[in-house]
Amino acid sequence: MTAVPVYLDNQATTPLDPAVRDAMWPYLTERFGNPHSSDHRFGWEASAAIRGAREQVADFINAGDDEIVFTSGATESCNLALRGIAGYAHDSRRNRIVTLATEHPAVLETVRDLAALGYEVVVLPVDHNGLVDLANLEGALDDRTLIVSVMAVNNEIGVVQPIADIASRCRAVGAYLHTDATQAAGRLAIDVDAWDVDLLSLSGHKVYGPKGIGALYVRSGVNLKPMIRGGGQEKGLRGGTLPTALVVGFGKACELAAENQERDRCRMAALCTRLYRCLRDANPQLRLFGHPTRRVVGNLNIGFPGIPADELIRNTAARIAISTGSACSSTSSEPSHVLIALGLDPDTAATSVRISLGRFTTEADIDRAVETLSGIHSGLATSEQG
Repeated sequence: MTAVPVYLDNQATTPLDPAVRDAMWPYLTERFGNPHSSDHRFGWEASAAIRGAREQVADFINAGDDEIVFTSGATESCNLALRGIAGYAHDSRRNRIVTLATEHPAVLETVRDLAALGYEVVVLPVDHNGLVDLANLEGALDDRTLIVSVMAVNNEIGVVQPIADIASRCRAVGAYLHTDATQAAGRLAIDVDAWDVDLLSLSGHKVYGPKGIGALYVRSGVNLKPMIRGGGQEKGLRGGTLPTALVVGFGKACELAAENQERDRCRMAALCTRLYRCLRDANPQLRLFGHPTRRVVGNLNIGFPGIPADELIRNTAARIAISTGSACSSTSSEPSHVLIALGLDPDTAATSVRISLGRFTTEADIDRAVETLSGIHSGLATSEQG
C-alpha cells in the first residue's frame, strides 16, 4: 500500500478538526431546518445554532456578535468589504483606494475592477522582506482616501504587517481600514479593537473548519452596499439561506482556535525551527523569502538555488505535500507576484516552495520532510550540474 504523503500545505487549507466534524454532524442529519424559518422547532433549532456560532466567531476576534456577517469565504468577504464601502460612499472626493502589491488576488482583482469604475487605486510596493514602508503609506493617505486594504499575514511568505500602526495613520485622515486576516487566524491573536480595523475577513477552512464558509467583521456604524440581495439575511448585507452546518463548524473551529492558539503556536514554532535548521544545515545555500522574524509560526517560504520549485515538488509529491504558493494561483505558470514584489528576479522566484505546518503536524512529519527534501535536492542539484 502506498503511504499517504505528509501534509505540509496548511496555508492552502487545513484538515477538518474532528471536534468540528462532530459539531456539524447533527445539522447535516436530523437538525436540517432552515434557520430563517420562524414557525416551527426545526427552524428554531437551526437559528439558535447560528446565533451560537456567531458569538463564537465574534469572541475569537473580540467583536460584537452583531458585527459578524457570514459569507462563503474570505474571497467574498474581501469583495464585500471593498465593493461595499465603494458602493455606499457618498463623498465623491474620497475616491482613493490604497493597497499593497503583495495582497491576495481577492483584493488586487477587486481594486482593479473598482479602478475601471473610476476609483483611484494606489498599489504600494513593499520592502525586500515584504513589509510595508509606513512613511510611504503615509504619503499615499490624505482626505481623498476612502479605504486602505492590507492583509494581516501574507498567504505566501507569512509576513506579519503592522496593522495597528497602519490603522492609526488611516484614522488620521478619516479613511477606513480593511484587513484580510485569513492567514492570521489561529496563528496569532486577532483583536479588532487593538488593531482598530473597520473591516476584517476570515475563512473557515484556514482554521480547521469547513470549506465554503467565512465571515466579514463590520465595525458598528460602518455602512456597506450589499453585493448579494435576496431575503434580507445578515442584516440585508448578504442575501441567501445560511448553511447551518457550515456556520456551526466555523464557530466551533474559532472556539477551538482560541483555546488551542498558544499550544499550537508553541508546537509549530519548535517544529518549524527544527525543519528550517535541518534543511539549512544540509543545504547552506538555502534561501528564506520574507522577513526572518516578523512572520507567523509554521510558515517557511524557501528556495533551493538553481532548482525550479515545480520540479522539486513534482519529485517529492509522493512523500510530502507542499506548494509553490497561493492555492488560488497554483495553476499559473507566472512567477509569484508576491516574490516579484520583494524584488526577486523571475528565476529566483521560481525556486520558491511554501511549507506550512499545522495543528496536526508531528515530529515524524518533520523528519520525513527533511529526509525527502534534502535527498531530492541533492539528486536534482547533481543532475543540474551534470
